[in-house]
Amino acid sequence: MASFPDYYNVLNIPKEASTEDIRQAYRKESLKTHPDRLVRASTEEKKAATEKFQAVADAYYVLSDPQRRREYDNLSASKSSSERTNDPNASSNFFSTFASMFGSSSTTGEQTGTGTGTGTAPAEQPGQRPNADRVFGDVFEDLLRPEVERHLPLWAWLGAACGAGLGFITANVPGLVMGAYAGNRLGAVRDAKGKSVAAVFAELGGAQKAEILRALALKVLGAAYT
Repeated sequence: MASFPDYYNVLNIPKEASTEDIRQAYRKESLKTHPDRLVRASTEEKKAATEKFQAVADAYYVLSDPQRRREYDNLSASKSSSERTNDPNASSNFFSTFASMFGSSSTTGEQTGTGTGTGTAPAEQPGQRPNADRVFGDVFEDLLRPEVERHLPLWAWLGAACGAGLGFITANVPGLVMGAYAGNRLGAVRDAKGKSVAAVFAELGGAQKAEILRALALKVLGAAYT
């Protein structure tokens, strides 16, 4: 293979990074490269962003699993520095050539979206790459992972009602719909975590907070122009 993907550089982490470091780096880089940030991008720009977003997901998929990471490191050690690259195309070539060696990994299917829903994930087929959108959803879903027992989504309901009212005052029916959805999601955070959204948000790093806010803002603006 002409070039080899340097997944540590893709995520901007050292080779000694911990599993949590890898997870945090993925959150940051996936938000930076997410195609939805490009509201008025050309077809070429959108394609390039999608390829970068996929390469970031590939890097997380490989490095977040101890077995896959070990096998990747063994391969990487045999490559010269001139062969290693951040080019997204190298990641595509890597999976076309080496994906079959990841088939027995314990988390296969969890991050690729190939699971059956029964708790047993089928072996990955040679050449198959992780689903970037699924990886993104799985990693960010832990913001809503329950830490306390909740029998009813009371805050989600209340948030939807309050958001709908404020949204209607601001922008009539379209504002009502958007406000209800936003309020519901914020309430769901409180239901899941047992504490305020501000407290959950405060636990994130400064750069991560800025990226999340920027990504959310672009998402809303993008929806407004469609």
